[in-house]
Amino acid sequence: MSSNRRTQNKKAEEKAAQDLRSTAEGSSSSSNNNVASRGANKPGSSSTKPNTVSKASASKITKKTTKKQAPAAVKAMSSSAKRISKELAEISLDPPSNCSAGPKGDNLFEWVSTIAGPSDSPYAGGIFFLDVHFPQEYPFKPPKVVFRTRIYHCNINSQGAICLDILKDNWSPALTISKVLLSICSLLTDANPHDPLVGSIAQEYLNNREEHDSQAREWTKRSNLVLFYPDMLVKQQRFDDMI
Repeated sequence: MSSNRRTQNKKAEEKAAQDLRSTAEGSSSSSNNNVASRGANKPGSSSTKPNTVSKASASKITKKTTKKQAPAAVKAMSSSAKRISKELAEISLDPPSNCSAGPKGDNLFEWVSTIAGPSDSPYAGGIFFLDVHFPQEYPFKPPKVVFRTRIYHCNINSQGAICLDILKDNWSPALTISKVLLSICSLLTDANPHDPLVGSIAQEYLNNREEHDSQAREWTKRSNLVLFYPDMLVKQQRFDDMI
């Protein structure tokens, strides 16, 4: 009887020891998991939170860099627009004699201009249309001015290009579109046959001024038929109604 009790007691002790080891192992595993979890949340770990912060920081840096490195062309365009706007206000309040000018629609860099032929020139009575293009570098580069109305002139060719020193090498940022238009008006009164675009007209201007002026007046009438012959406009309108 005593032997059986000892056997039972031994088995009970072994079971208790086994249960104790199992409890200890489970507690150790849980502790390791907690440590790993805390480590994952540290700044040096590979969790998603540090990546999110990194992307946000990169975005801020990119925006700052973009602002600092704004293209020079955009800055130049902004200063050009301010200058052109100022000239537009001035020419609207005080236009040069026999001239008008303004933007085409909403494009501040593309203008249309008109020049009335000077009364003391063979172009008297005519209205001449011109296109004006301002480069982005304006006023450090001159505007491009082109005649759209045909004109008989040794310094203006059939494409409307103008041979005028201030539109080329003698341009200065101090000049304005108003001064350019006045210079073109002066060119209509006093041509420069020594720096021509059309050599044959320049020779005629020098050698046969009377014939030159006669041709210039005829071309002016042809280019301004409605102004010289207003009844032709009525006839054209009636013809259009019949079509």
